[in-house]
Amino acid sequence: MRIAILASEGAPYAKSGGLGDVMEALPAALARIPGNEVVLVLPYYKKIKENAAYQVERVCEFETTLGWRKQYCGVMKLLNRTDGVQVYFVDNQYYFAGRPGAIYGDMDDGERFSYFSKACLDTLSAVGFIPDVIQCNDWQTALVPVYLKSIYREGFANTKVMYTIHNIEYQGWASSSFFDDVLGLPWELRDRMDMGGSVNMMKGAIESADLVTTVSETYARELMYPYYAHGLDGILSDNAWKLTGITNGIDTNTFNPATDPNIPAHYTADTVLVGKAQCKAALQQEVGLPVEENTPLMVMVTRLAGHKGLDLLCYVARRLLQEENCQLLILGTGEAQYEQFFKDLAAEYPNRVAAKITFNLGLAARIYAGGDIYLMPSKSEPCGLSQMNAMRYGTVPVVHATGGLRDTVPPADENGNGGLGFTFQSYNGDDFMWAVKRCLNLYHHNREGFRALQYRDMIQDFSWGVPAGKYMELFHRMLGW
Repeated sequence: MRIAILASEGAPYAKSGGLGDVMEALPAALARIPGNEVVLVLPYYKKIKENAAYQVERVCEFETTLGWRKQYCGVMKLLNRTDGVQVYFVDNQYYFAGRPGAIYGDMDDGERFSYFSKACLDTLSAVGFIPDVIQCNDWQTALVPVYLKSIYREGFANTKVMYTIHNIEYQGWASSSFFDDVLGLPWELRDRMDMGGSVNMMKGAIESADLVTTVSETYARELMYPYYAHGLDGILSDNAWKLTGITNGIDTNTFNPATDPNIPAHYTADTVLVGKAQCKAALQQEVGLPVEENTPLMVMVTRLAGHKGLDLLCYVARRLLQEENCQLLILGTGEAQYEQFFKDLAAEYPNRVAAKITFNLGLAARIYAGGDIYLMPSKSEPCGLSQMNAMRYGTVPVVHATGGLRDTVPPADENGNGGLGFTFQSYNGDDFMWAVKRCLNLYHHNREGFRALQYRDMIQDFSWGVPAGKYMELFHRMLGW
Protein backbone atom coordinates (compact mmCIF):
# COMPACT_ATOMS: atom_id res chain seq x y z
CA MET A 1 0.00 0.00 0.00
CA ARG A 2 1.24 3.48 -0.90
CA ILE A 3 0.76 5.81 2.07
CA ALA A 4 1.47 9.54 2.20
CA ILE A 5 1.57 11.22 5.60
CA LEU A 6 1.37 15.01 5.68
CA ALA A 7 2.05 17.11 8.77
CA SER A 8 3.32 20.49 9.92
CA GLU A 9 5.91 18.93 12.23
CA GLY A 10 7.70 15.66 12.82
CA ALA A 11 10.57 14.73 15.09
CA PRO A 12 13.50 14.79 14.94
CA TYR A 13 13.32 17.49 12.25
CA ALA A 14 10.81 19.87 13.83
CA LYS A 15 8.74 19.38 16.96
CA SER A 16 6.61 21.53 19.24
CA GLY A 17 4.56 18.85 20.99
CA GLY A 18 2.93 15.46 20.77
CA LEU A 19 2.18 15.73 17.05
CA GLY A 20 5.91 15.79 16.38
CA ASP A 21 6.39 12.57 18.36
CA VAL A 22 3.56 10.83 16.50
CA MET A 23 4.94 11.90 13.14
CA GLU A 24 8.29 10.38 14.03
CA ALA A 25 6.92 7.03 15.16
CA LEU A 26 3.78 6.33 13.10
CA PRO A 27 5.39 6.54 9.63
CA ALA A 28 8.20 4.25 10.78
CA ALA A 29 5.74 1.73 12.22
CA LEU A 30 3.72 1.69 9.00
CA ALA A 31 6.89 1.32 6.92
CA ARG A 32 7.81 -1.82 8.87
CA ILE A 33 4.66 -3.55 7.60
CA PRO A 34 5.53 -5.63 4.50
CA GLY A 35 4.16 -4.24 1.26
CA ASN A 36 3.89 -0.62 2.42
CA GLU A 37 5.58 2.35 0.78
CA VAL A 38 5.50 5.34 3.11
CA VAL A 39 6.22 8.99 2.27
CA LEU A 40 6.28 11.78 4.88
CA VAL A 41 5.97 15.42 3.73
CA LEU A 42 6.97 18.27 6.07
CA PRO A 43 7.73 22.00 5.69
CA TYR A 44 11.39 22.87 5.17
CA TYR A 45 11.80 25.10 8.21
CA LYS A 46 14.89 27.19 8.86
CA LYS A 47 16.03 24.86 11.66
CA ILE A 48 15.90 21.92 9.25
CA LYS A 49 17.56 23.77 6.39
CA GLU A 50 20.48 24.83 8.57
CA ASN A 51 21.03 21.41 10.18
CA ALA A 52 23.95 19.72 8.45
CA ALA A 53 22.90 16.33 9.84
CA TYR A 54 20.08 16.17 7.28
CA GLN A 55 21.46 15.28 3.87
CA VAL A 56 19.07 16.44 1.16
CA GLU A 57 18.88 16.95 -2.57
CA ARG A 58 16.54 19.17 -4.56
CA VAL A 59 14.51 16.91 -6.82
CA CYS A 60 12.21 19.44 -8.48
CA GLU A 61 10.69 22.91 -8.25
CA PHE A 62 7.48 24.49 -9.51
CA GLU A 63 4.84 27.08 -8.65
CA THR A 64 1.89 26.46 -6.36
CA THR A 65 -1.15 28.66 -6.94
CA LEU A 66 -2.80 30.09 -3.84
CA GLY A 67 -5.73 32.34 -4.64
CA TRP A 68 -4.26 35.02 -6.90
CA ARG A 69 -0.69 34.17 -5.80
CA LYS A 70 1.85 32.00 -7.55
CA GLN A 71 4.35 30.82 -4.96
CA TYR A 72 7.62 28.98 -5.45
CA CYS A 73 7.83 25.40 -4.20
CA GLY A 74 11.03 23.40 -4.05
CA VAL A 75 10.99 19.71 -3.14
CA MET A 76 13.89 18.50 -1.03
CA LYS A 77 14.42 14.75 -0.70
CA LEU A 78 16.00 13.47 2.52
CA LEU A 79 18.78 11.01 1.72
CA ASN A 80 19.93 9.67 5.09
CA ARG A 81 16.88 8.13 6.75
CA THR A 82 17.18 4.38 7.06
CA ASP A 83 13.86 3.10 8.43
CA GLY A 84 12.05 2.82 5.10
CA VAL A 85 10.25 6.19 5.29
CA GLN A 86 10.97 8.56 2.42
CA VAL A 87 10.85 12.15 3.68
CA TYR A 88 10.25 15.15 1.43
CA PHE A 89 10.50 18.76 2.61
CA VAL A 90 8.46 21.55 1.00
CA ASP A 91 10.87 24.45 0.50
CA ASN A 92 9.64 28.03 0.43
CA GLN A 93 11.84 30.78 1.83
CA TYR A 94 8.99 33.21 2.46
CA TYR A 95 6.67 30.83 4.34
CA PHE A 96 9.12 28.53 6.13
CA ALA A 97 12.89 28.91 5.85
CA GLY A 98 12.82 32.70 6.30
CA ARG A 99 11.04 32.56 9.67
CA PRO A 100 13.50 32.66 12.59
CA GLY A 101 11.03 31.86 15.37
CA ALA A 102 8.89 28.92 16.41
CA ILE A 103 7.00 26.65 14.03
CA TYR A 104 3.70 28.41 14.73
CA GLY A 105 2.62 31.84 15.89
CA ASP A 106 3.07 34.07 12.85
CA MET A 107 0.23 36.36 11.84
CA ASP A 108 -0.07 34.66 8.46
CA ASP A 109 -0.15 31.06 9.73
CA GLY A 110 -3.45 30.52 7.93
CA GLU A 111 -1.90 31.44 4.59
CA ARG A 112 1.33 29.55 5.33
CA PHE A 113 -0.39 26.25 5.98
CA SER A 114 -2.99 26.71 3.25
CA TYR A 115 0.01 26.93 0.94
CA PHE A 116 1.55 23.86 2.57
CA SER A 117 -1.62 21.79 2.16
CA LYS A 118 -1.77 22.57 -1.54
CA ALA A 119 1.99 22.23 -2.03
CA CYS A 120 1.86 18.73 -0.48
CA LEU A 121 -0.47 17.55 -3.24
CA ASP A 122 1.67 19.26 -5.88
CA THR A 123 4.75 17.57 -4.36
CA LEU A 124 3.24 14.09 -4.45
CA SER A 125 2.26 14.59 -8.06
CA ALA A 126 5.67 16.02 -9.02
CA VAL A 127 7.67 13.14 -7.50
CA GLY A 128 5.34 10.56 -9.04
CA PHE A 129 4.00 9.20 -5.76
CA ILE A 130 0.24 8.87 -6.15
CA PRO A 131 -0.80 7.28 -2.86
CA ASP A 132 -3.58 4.86 -2.14
CA VAL A 133 -4.12 6.70 1.16
CA ILE A 134 -3.26 10.14 2.46
CA GLN A 135 -3.17 10.62 6.22
CA CYS A 136 -3.13 14.31 7.24
CA ASN A 137 -3.04 15.91 10.67
CA ASP A 138 -4.63 18.81 12.56
CA TRP A 139 -5.68 22.16 11.13
CA GLN A 140 -2.36 22.82 9.40
CA THR A 141 -3.14 20.15 6.79
CA ALA A 142 -6.93 20.32 7.05
CA LEU A 143 -7.23 21.72 3.54
CA VAL A 144 -5.70 18.60 1.98
CA PRO A 145 -8.99 16.64 1.79
CA VAL A 146 -10.82 19.78 0.66
CA TYR A 147 -8.39 20.43 -2.19
CA LEU A 148 -8.10 16.77 -3.13
CA LYS A 149 -11.85 16.29 -3.46
CA SER A 150 -12.18 19.39 -5.65
CA ILE A 151 -9.24 20.89 -7.53
CA TYR A 152 -6.98 17.80 -7.43
CA ARG A 153 -9.58 15.06 -7.92
CA GLU A 154 -8.44 14.17 -11.44
CA GLY A 155 -4.80 13.59 -10.44
CA PHE A 156 -5.72 11.55 -7.36
CA ALA A 157 -8.82 9.77 -8.63
CA ASN A 158 -8.45 6.67 -6.46
CA THR A 159 -6.76 8.22 -3.41
CA LYS A 160 -8.62 8.14 -0.09
CA VAL A 161 -8.01 10.63 2.72
CA MET A 162 -7.91 10.13 6.48
CA TYR A 163 -7.94 13.27 8.61
CA THR A 164 -6.63 12.95 12.17
CA ILE A 165 -7.48 15.38 14.97
CA HIS A 166 -4.75 15.62 17.59
CA ASN A 167 -5.97 18.81 19.26
CA ILE A 168 -9.41 20.14 18.43
CA GLU A 169 -8.79 23.41 20.27
CA TYR A 170 -6.86 24.76 17.26
CA GLN A 171 -9.13 24.64 14.21
CA GLY A 172 -7.70 27.03 11.62
CA TRP A 173 -10.07 29.98 11.77
CA ALA A 174 -9.93 32.80 9.20
CA SER A 175 -12.16 35.65 8.03
CA SER A 176 -14.77 35.00 5.34
CA SER A 177 -12.64 36.88 2.76
CA PHE A 178 -9.96 34.21 3.20
CA PHE A 179 -12.06 31.83 1.11
CA ASP A 180 -11.64 33.87 -2.07
CA ASP A 181 -8.41 35.71 -1.34
CA VAL A 182 -6.29 32.72 -0.29
CA LEU A 183 -8.05 29.41 -0.74
CA GLY A 184 -9.30 29.91 -4.29
CA LEU A 185 -11.81 27.07 -3.92
CA PRO A 186 -14.91 26.54 -6.07
CA TRP A 187 -17.86 28.60 -4.89
CA GLU A 188 -19.96 25.53 -4.08
CA LEU A 189 -17.55 24.66 -1.26
CA ARG A 190 -18.17 27.90 0.63
CA ASP A 191 -20.81 26.33 2.90
CA ARG A 192 -18.47 23.46 3.70
CA MET A 193 -15.79 25.87 4.89
CA ASP A 194 -18.14 28.33 6.62
CA MET A 195 -18.78 28.35 10.36
CA GLY A 196 -20.55 31.32 11.89
CA GLY A 197 -19.61 33.58 9.00
CA SER A 198 -15.90 32.68 9.14
CA VAL A 199 -13.71 30.05 7.48
CA ASN A 200 -13.02 26.99 9.65
CA MET A 201 -10.45 24.70 8.05
CA MET A 202 -10.98 21.79 10.44
CA LYS A 203 -14.71 21.80 9.68
CA GLY A 204 -13.91 21.57 5.98
CA ALA A 205 -11.60 18.61 6.61
CA ILE A 206 -14.15 16.74 8.72
CA GLU A 207 -16.80 17.08 6.05
CA SER A 208 -14.43 16.28 3.14
CA ALA A 209 -12.32 13.39 4.44
CA ASP A 210 -13.23 9.75 3.82
CA LEU A 211 -12.51 8.92 7.46
CA VAL A 212 -11.84 11.08 10.51
CA THR A 213 -9.76 9.74 13.39
CA THR A 214 -8.52 11.04 16.68
CA VAL A 215 -5.88 9.82 19.06
CA SER A 216 -7.85 7.71 21.54
CA GLU A 217 -11.12 5.82 21.61
CA THR A 218 -12.55 7.77 24.55
CA TYR A 219 -11.62 11.15 23.04
CA ALA A 220 -13.52 10.23 19.87
CA ARG A 221 -16.66 9.79 21.99
CA GLU A 222 -15.96 12.92 24.04
CA LEU A 223 -15.81 15.05 20.90
CA MET A 224 -19.57 14.59 20.50
CA TYR A 225 -20.04 16.84 23.55
CA PRO A 226 -19.71 20.65 23.64
CA TYR A 227 -17.47 20.49 26.73
CA TYR A 228 -14.66 18.93 24.66
CA ALA A 229 -15.38 19.88 21.04
CA HIS A 230 -14.78 23.64 21.07
CA GLY A 231 -17.83 24.30 18.91
CA LEU A 232 -17.46 21.38 16.50
CA ASP A 233 -19.66 18.90 18.38
CA GLY A 234 -22.55 19.32 15.92
CA ILE A 235 -20.30 18.84 12.89
CA LEU A 236 -18.70 15.74 14.43
CA SER A 237 -22.07 14.31 15.44
CA ASP A 238 -23.28 14.70 11.86
CA ASN A 239 -20.17 12.85 10.71
CA ALA A 240 -20.06 10.30 13.53
CA TRP A 241 -20.33 7.46 11.01
CA LYS A 242 -16.78 8.15 9.86
CA LEU A 243 -15.19 9.12 13.20
CA THR A 244 -13.11 6.66 15.21
CA GLY A 245 -10.30 6.74 17.76
CA ILE A 246 -6.91 5.02 17.71
CA THR A 247 -4.83 5.40 20.85
CA ASN A 248 -1.26 6.51 20.17
CA GLY A 249 1.76 4.45 21.09
CA ILE A 250 5.15 5.53 22.38
CA ASP A 251 8.67 4.92 21.13
CA THR A 252 9.55 1.90 23.23
CA ASN A 253 13.13 1.94 21.98
CA THR A 254 13.75 5.46 23.27
CA PHE A 255 11.68 5.01 26.41
CA ASN A 256 13.31 1.82 27.60
CA PRO A 257 14.69 1.55 31.16
CA ALA A 258 16.85 -1.39 30.08
CA THR A 259 18.87 0.72 27.61
CA ASP A 260 18.13 4.44 28.19
CA PRO A 261 21.51 6.25 28.23
CA ASN A 262 20.02 9.13 30.24
CA ILE A 263 19.41 7.12 33.44
CA PRO A 264 22.05 6.02 35.99
CA ALA A 265 20.93 2.40 36.35
CA HIS A 266 19.24 0.08 33.88
CA TYR A 267 16.48 -2.31 34.84
CA THR A 268 13.61 -4.40 33.53
CA ALA A 269 10.26 -5.43 34.99
CA ASP A 270 12.04 -8.31 36.73
CA THR A 271 14.76 -6.10 38.24
CA VAL A 272 12.69 -2.98 38.93
CA LEU A 273 13.14 -3.12 42.70
CA VAL A 274 16.93 -2.65 42.65
CA GLY A 275 17.30 -0.57 39.48
CA LYS A 276 14.56 1.89 40.26
CA ALA A 277 15.85 2.40 43.81
CA GLN A 278 19.22 3.43 42.37
CA CYS A 279 17.57 5.80 39.89
CA LYS A 280 15.42 7.30 42.66
CA ALA A 281 18.36 7.98 44.95
CA ALA A 282 20.35 9.59 42.13
CA LEU A 283 17.37 11.71 41.10
CA GLN A 284 16.70 12.92 44.65
CA GLN A 285 20.33 13.95 44.93
CA GLU A 286 20.31 15.64 41.51
CA VAL A 287 17.29 17.84 42.26
CA GLY A 288 18.27 18.64 45.86
CA LEU A 289 15.77 16.49 47.75
CA PRO A 290 16.77 14.32 50.72
CA VAL A 291 17.73 10.81 49.63
CA GLU A 292 14.97 8.84 51.36
CA GLU A 293 14.33 5.39 49.95
CA ASN A 294 10.97 4.88 51.67
CA THR A 295 9.50 8.33 51.01
CA PRO A 296 7.34 8.15 47.88
CA LEU A 297 8.46 10.54 45.16
CA MET A 298 5.55 11.98 43.15
CA VAL A 299 6.55 13.49 39.80
CA MET A 300 5.21 15.42 36.83
CA VAL A 301 6.80 16.16 33.45
CA THR A 302 4.44 18.58 31.77
CA ARG A 303 3.71 21.85 30.08
CA LEU A 304 2.64 24.18 32.88
CA ALA A 305 -0.78 24.92 31.38
CA GLY A 306 -4.21 25.02 32.99
CA HIS A 307 -5.70 22.16 31.00
CA LYS A 308 -3.01 19.85 32.41
CA GLY A 309 -4.86 19.90 35.73
CA LEU A 310 -2.35 22.10 37.52
CA ASP A 311 -5.13 24.09 39.15
CA LEU A 312 -6.11 20.90 40.98
CA LEU A 313 -2.56 20.26 42.11
CA CYS A 314 -2.19 23.86 43.28
CA TYR A 315 -5.42 23.49 45.25
CA VAL A 316 -4.35 20.34 47.12
CA ALA A 317 -0.53 20.58 47.21
CA ARG A 318 -0.05 22.13 50.65
CA ARG A 319 -2.72 19.98 52.25
CA LEU A 320 -1.17 16.88 50.70
CA LEU A 321 2.30 17.79 51.95
CA GLN A 322 0.96 18.45 55.45
CA GLU A 323 -1.05 15.24 55.69
CA GLU A 324 1.18 12.74 53.86
CA ASN A 325 4.79 11.65 53.97
CA CYS A 326 5.84 12.29 50.35
CA GLN A 327 8.03 14.33 48.02
CA LEU A 328 6.99 16.23 44.89
CA LEU A 329 9.08 16.99 41.79
CA ILE A 330 7.85 19.11 38.88
CA LEU A 331 9.62 19.56 35.51
CA GLY A 332 8.29 21.92 32.85
CA THR A 333 7.72 25.45 31.63
CA GLY A 334 4.58 27.34 30.72
CA GLU A 335 2.16 29.81 32.26
CA ALA A 336 3.77 32.29 34.64
CA GLN A 337 1.25 31.69 37.43
CA TYR A 338 2.12 27.99 37.63
CA GLU A 339 5.85 28.53 37.29
CA GLN A 340 5.71 30.95 40.22
CA PHE A 341 3.47 28.70 42.30
CA PHE A 342 5.84 25.76 42.16
CA LYS A 343 8.89 27.95 42.74
CA ASP A 344 7.21 29.32 45.86
CA LEU A 345 6.13 25.85 46.97
CA ALA A 346 9.71 24.57 46.63
CA ALA A 347 10.97 27.51 48.67
CA GLU A 348 8.35 26.83 51.36
CA TYR A 349 9.06 23.07 51.47
CA PRO A 350 12.73 22.77 50.42
CA ASN A 351 13.03 19.19 51.71
CA ARG A 352 9.77 18.05 50.18
CA VAL A 353 9.39 19.85 46.84
CA ALA A 354 11.67 20.48 43.84
CA ALA A 355 10.60 22.61 40.88
CA LYS A 356 12.71 22.51 37.72
CA ILE A 357 11.28 25.22 35.49
CA THR A 358 13.08 24.20 32.33
CA PHE A 359 12.96 21.90 29.30
CA ASN A 360 15.38 19.01 29.71
CA LEU A 361 14.81 15.68 27.96
CA GLY A 362 17.57 13.90 29.86
CA LEU A 363 16.14 14.98 33.22
CA ALA A 364 12.67 13.95 32.02
CA ALA A 365 13.94 10.40 31.44
CA ARG A 366 15.55 10.34 34.88
CA ILE A 367 12.27 11.53 36.42
CA TYR A 368 10.33 8.75 34.70
CA ALA A 369 12.90 6.26 36.01
CA GLY A 370 13.32 7.67 39.51
CA GLY A 371 9.74 8.58 40.39
CA ASP A 372 7.37 6.34 42.29
CA ILE A 373 4.05 7.98 41.37
CA TYR A 374 3.24 9.97 38.23
CA LEU A 375 0.58 12.70 38.52
CA MET A 376 -1.49 13.54 35.44
CA PRO A 377 -4.79 15.20 36.47
CA SER A 378 -5.45 16.73 33.02
CA LYS A 379 -8.77 18.47 32.49
CA SER A 380 -8.84 16.94 29.03
CA GLU A 381 -6.26 14.78 27.26
CA PRO A 382 -6.82 13.60 23.67
CA CYS A 383 -4.31 10.81 24.20
CA GLY A 384 -1.39 11.69 26.42
CA LEU A 385 2.04 10.10 26.14
CA SER A 386 3.56 10.86 29.54
CA GLN A 387 1.44 8.35 31.42
CA MET A 388 2.61 5.60 29.07
CA ASN A 389 6.23 6.76 29.34
CA ALA A 390 5.91 6.68 33.13
CA MET A 391 4.43 3.17 33.18
CA ARG A 392 7.19 1.99 30.87
CA TYR A 393 9.63 2.93 33.66
CA GLY A 394 7.48 1.45 36.44
CA THR A 395 6.14 4.76 37.77
CA VAL A 396 2.52 4.29 38.83
CA PRO A 397 0.14 6.88 37.31
CA VAL A 398 -2.63 8.81 39.06
CA VAL A 399 -4.83 10.30 36.31
CA HIS A 400 -8.13 11.98 35.57
CA ALA A 401 -10.24 9.42 33.68
CA THR A 402 -10.60 11.40 30.47
CA GLY A 403 -9.59 10.85 26.84
CA GLY A 404 -6.55 8.67 26.33
CA LEU A 405 -5.88 8.58 30.06
CA ARG A 406 -9.06 6.54 30.52
CA ASP A 407 -8.03 4.19 27.70
CA THR A 408 -4.45 3.58 28.86
CA VAL A 409 -4.87 3.59 32.66
CA PRO A 410 -7.67 1.25 33.77
CA PRO A 411 -8.25 1.76 37.51
CA ALA A 412 -6.67 -0.48 40.11
CA ASP A 413 -8.42 -1.28 43.38
CA GLU A 414 -7.15 -0.41 46.87
CA ASN A 415 -4.75 -3.35 46.75
CA GLY A 416 -3.36 -2.41 43.34
CA ASN A 417 -5.21 -5.21 41.55
CA GLY A 418 -7.22 -5.15 38.35
CA GLY A 419 -5.77 -2.10 36.67
CA LEU A 420 -2.66 -0.06 35.89
CA GLY A 421 -3.03 3.01 38.12
CA PHE A 422 -5.37 5.17 40.15
CA THR A 423 -8.05 7.35 38.58
CA PHE A 424 -10.68 9.92 39.50
CA GLN A 425 -13.85 10.66 37.53
CA SER A 426 -14.99 14.17 38.48
CA TYR A 427 -12.65 17.04 37.75
CA ASN A 428 -12.20 18.54 41.20
CA GLY A 429 -9.38 18.85 43.68
CA ASP A 430 -10.85 16.68 46.42
CA ASP A 431 -11.40 13.72 44.11
CA PHE A 432 -7.88 14.13 42.75
CA MET A 433 -6.44 14.24 46.25
CA TRP A 434 -8.36 11.11 47.26
CA ALA A 435 -6.93 9.24 44.24
CA VAL A 436 -3.40 10.33 45.24
CA LYS A 437 -4.03 9.25 48.83
CA ARG A 438 -5.20 5.81 47.70
CA CYS A 439 -1.96 5.39 45.75
CA LEU A 440 0.14 6.63 48.68
CA ASN A 441 -1.69 4.26 51.00
CA LEU A 442 -0.79 1.33 48.76
CA TYR A 443 2.84 2.47 48.72
CA HIS A 444 3.07 2.86 52.49
CA HIS A 445 1.04 -0.12 53.66
CA ASN A 446 1.18 -2.72 50.89
CA ARG A 447 4.56 -2.44 49.22
CA GLU A 448 4.18 -5.88 47.68
CA GLY A 449 0.94 -4.77 45.98
CA PHE A 450 2.65 -1.57 44.80
CA ARG A 451 5.55 -3.53 43.30
CA ALA A 452 3.11 -5.88 41.56
CA LEU A 453 1.40 -2.84 40.04
CA GLN A 454 4.75 -1.47 38.86
CA TYR A 455 5.55 -4.82 37.25
CA ARG A 456 2.19 -4.91 35.48
CA ASP A 457 2.71 -1.37 34.17
CA MET A 458 6.11 -2.25 32.77
CA ILE A 459 5.01 -5.31 30.81
CA GLN A 460 2.24 -3.50 28.88
CA ASP A 461 2.69 -3.20 25.11
CA PHE A 462 2.57 0.54 24.43
CA SER A 463 4.56 0.22 21.20
CA TRP A 464 3.40 1.67 17.89
CA GLY A 465 2.89 -1.81 16.45
CA VAL A 466 -0.64 -2.05 17.84
CA PRO A 467 -1.96 1.35 16.64
CA ALA A 468 -0.18 0.94 13.29
CA GLY A 469 -2.16 -2.26 12.76
CA LYS A 470 -5.38 -0.39 13.55
CA TYR A 471 -4.47 2.34 11.05
CA MET A 472 -3.95 -0.34 8.44
CA GLU A 473 -7.39 -1.81 9.16
CA LEU A 474 -8.95 1.60 8.54
CA PHE A 475 -6.89 2.15 5.39
CA HIS A 476 -8.15 -1.18 4.03
CA ARG A 477 -11.70 -0.23 4.94
CA MET A 478 -11.42 3.08 3.07
CA LEU A 479 -10.03 1.37 0.00
CA GLY A 480 -12.43 -1.57 0.10
CA TRP A 481 -9.50 -4.02 0.05
